[in-house]
Amino acid sequence: MKKLRARFTAVVGAAAAVVVLATATAHAAPADPHAATLAALRTFQSAAGPGAAVHAGDAAGSWTLSAGTGTINTTKPIQADEAFRVGSQTKTFTAATVLQLVDEGKVSLDKDIDAYLPGTVNGNGYDGTRITVRHLLQHTSGIATYEPLNSLALAEPDGTFQTAKLVREGLKRAPVSAPGAGFTYSNTNYLVLGMLIEKVTGLPVHEAVTRRIVEPLGLTRTVFPAPGNRALPTPAVPGYHGVRVGSFYFWSGVISYDPSVFAAAGAMVSTLTDLSTFYGALTAGKVVSPAALAEMEKVRDLGGAGYGLGILKVNLSCGGAAWGHNGAVPGYFTYTLVTEDGRHASVMTNAYLASNPSADKLSALMDTALCEGRA
Repeated sequence: MKKLRARFTAVVGAAAAVVVLATATAHAAPADPHAATLAALRTFQSAAGPGAAVHAGDAAGSWTLSAGTGTINTTKPIQADEAFRVGSQTKTFTAATVLQLVDEGKVSLDKDIDAYLPGTVNGNGYDGTRITVRHLLQHTSGIATYEPLNSLALAEPDGTFQTAKLVREGLKRAPVSAPGAGFTYSNTNYLVLGMLIEKVTGLPVHEAVTRRIVEPLGLTRTVFPAPGNRALPTPAVPGYHGVRVGSFYFWSGVISYDPSVFAAAGAMVSTLTDLSTFYGALTAGKVVSPAALAEMEKVRDLGGAGYGLGILKVNLSCGGAAWGHNGAVPGYFTYTLVTEDGRHASVMTNAYLASNPSADKLSALMDTALCEGRA
């Protein structure tokens, strides 16, 4: 789930089939207008999973390109409406929910977290009276991250995970900086924010996000699974682990795990089309108030990019900027960006490889999809 980084995966060779799927027009989209994006997609997929797909377009319509295969030992293209685990793109949904609570006067960005969750962030050098909601949203709290895949021993007898236990696991590591002093991407921040949402709304975080974001936007293929719900809605893209040895690919299915190990930091399931719709609605002011959106878009400079409150700002080669987030969990590497003028690009691959990092190729693909055909 770490931002733009690859960690681990597993295999049998994937075919190099490429298709163009029309998603918002009456006729099949011609390949030529998207030749550069297709080339970038093939390059990305060559270092990624068995398959990869990009769903992109603008206010006039959308189109989808797929390379490789969504299911090993077949030539099945990935479709824009197929479900997959989105990883840290969940963070933007969580952040938007917190900002709705800010709009309602139930949460203050610059109030300390101890005022809402007394004693939750303390000990081992941590002081919850010095860490604000804004710090948590922007990864400037100084809280170290917990490692989800190193936390499996914390599972309850039924295989689910309690967020409070995962938070305490993160707090076992010393602070990485003083609150507000530096940027350190930490999943622990968003687990605490999930607890905040639950405390203020009186609902489990998966239910709060569903009622406030998913359902009002009509994201019918998006799910924030409850603890214990390990299933992907059909149709879905299987996720894989893998290794690459020269030109050979060896893939195996991801071992089942409970998504509550990621909770508000990365548990959600969605599709390429739904993710594009969500980020487009958010940046158009249809999810939070203009004032709240302005707060979300106040970024911490990361050199060529910036991180706001649960949302990433990326400067484009064709000028201007795009907003969104990326994510990675076992079996999937994903990214969505949108622009103010209605352009959008959402990408996924069905593996997450540490041995062949594909993050740079993914960034190049996103830029190409958003900039192709523009001076």
